[in-house]
Amino acid sequence: MAAPDYVPKPTDDSARVYSSPPRRPESWVADRPAELSGRQPLGARLGAPGPDQGFALKLARQFTGKLVLVPSESEADALSGCLAIAMRRSAIYGRAPVIHDLSLALTLWGFLAEAPADLVAVRSQVFASVASPHHYVERRAIVDGVNEEILRSSVADVASMARDEPRRILAMAQDVLAAQHSAAATAH
Repeated sequence: MAAPDYVPKPTDDSARVYSSPPRRPESWVADRPAELSGRQPLGARLGAPGPDQGFALKLARQFTGKLVLVPSESEADALSGCLAIAMRRSAIYGRAPVIHDLSLALTLWGFLAEAPADLVAVRSQVFASVASPHHYVERRAIVDGVNEEILRSSVADVASMARDEPRRILAMAQDVLAAQHSAAATAH
């Protein structure tokens, strides 16, 4: 630990400084058993990896208690499904999640304002129990059901789409529900 300047130093002690090894014997090679060779694999249920995606969990805390839910819906389920969408959106841009990623997902599914009754009816089925790790397939279906055009839109554009084109979002929700049923039947 460093001492203040007024503390006398022994004159016979040499200063301790860091010295690096003279050379590096060989360059690093990705040779561990779990290393991926080549690019990230793509396919069903593999997700969209991106940098620092766990930060979305911290962002989700800002929405705790602010979601508009019906009695049959769970805040944990809504946030879990929308977190996965937010992480996919951030991965498309190759960056860590930001608050707008989560806002877009919550706006798209109508969790931030009163949503049409027909969307809420389908949404409550789509998001049922997706917070549970046993329902990964259903959560992936939610994420995969949102097309990239919507994910690349701004939050304002998604809000206007929810207001002006509710049938488009309802059709997407019904497609997700059908995909969940077929994926669950295949997985079990």
